[in-house]
Amino acid sequence: MQRRFAIIGHRATSNGKLNLNDLAGSCGRMDVLIRAVNSALFLSHGLRENCHITLHLMGGPGPSRRIWFDSNSLKGLHVEERAIAGRISSILQEPVPPIGQMIEFSPGLWHSGGDISNTLSEWMREEVSIILLDAAGPELENNLDEERIGFILSDDQAFTQEEEELFGEIQRRSVGKLWLQGHSAITVVHHVLDQS
Repeated sequence: MQRRFAIIGHRATSNGKLNLNDLAGSCGRMDVLIRAVNSALFLSHGLRENCHITLHLMGGPGPSRRIWFDSNSLKGLHVEERAIAGRISSILQEPVPPIGQMIEFSPGLWHSGGDISNTLSEWMREEVSIILLDAAGPELENNLDEERIGFILSDDQAFTQEEEELFGEIQRRSVGKLWLQGHSAITVVHHVLDQS
């Protein structure tokens, strides 16, 4: 099963240079997204197979940007948060590619313009079974048999009204009754699906 994660960084810097000493403040909670990358892709001694995560950097300045990590082809990325932030910072100094055009920055690391609506459209075309992580939804079970499954989650802020309208009838699943931090929710998703 291919696992995909899409996390929306509502205030995350989309252009310019990151302040590696203040990822939580001046970078729009980029720390939340970096921890999500760690949880989505890394095991104790290497990378998970067949896992993707797309960061949606919506905080400007300038147009929004998506950064896509593919564990199957990712090279030279280390689990340490500052190392991941440094790689993201290098991407943010490049022009934002046109929406729909993914540009490979380095092996397994791509970027494009756009937002969650573009990612959802791509997932639907690729027949990804989409789940919105929501503490109020039914419990996520490990009996999923989809070939590709994608999970949508937010940073430290709730989804906007516009995003909620976009999600429409997408199925919602919970990984617990409490609202977990994004990286913790991803870890629980992996744990549940690893049991199948």
